[in-house]
Amino acid sequence: MATVDITGEQFASTVEDNDIVLVDFWAEWCGPCKQFGPTYAAVSEKHQDVVFSKVDTEAEQQLAAEAGITSIPTLMAFREKVLVFSQPGALNAQQLEQVVDAVKALDMEEVHAHVARSQAEAAAAASKQDGSQIPEA
Repeated sequence: MATVDITGEQFASTVEDNDIVLVDFWAEWCGPCKQFGPTYAAVSEKHQDVVFSKVDTEAEQQLAAEAGITSIPTLMAFREKVLVFSQPGALNAQQLEQVVDAVKALDMEEVHAHVARSQAEAAAAASKQDGSQIPEA
C-alpha cells in the first residue's frame, strides 16, 4: 500500500476506521523528513494491512499542535484507535520494520485494559481534587 496524505479532517476517521495506522508528521523544508520519506514509502509497500499516512505539518498546523508535535519527523502508530508509539526522528528501514512488527504483535486486550485502568485512575484523582480533601470546619 502506498502512503496517503491526510488532513486534520481525515485524521480521526483514518485512525478510527483502520486497525493499524502509522502517521509520519513531516514538512517539505525538513532534511531528515526528506531522507525518511523514501524509507517510509518502501516499508509501506511490504505491509498491505497497515495504513501508512503522512501529515504535512506546514499545511496542518492545528493538527500538528493538537498531536503535540514539537520535532519532525515524528512517527506515531495507532492500533485499534489507541496511540501505541510516538517518537521523533528519522528511522532506518530496519528500525521502521521493528516498529511495525512490534505494533502488530501487541496484546491489545492488555493494552485496552491498561488504558481503562489509567482512565479510571485519572478520574479518581480528578474527583479528589474537586474538593473532597477540604477539611470540615
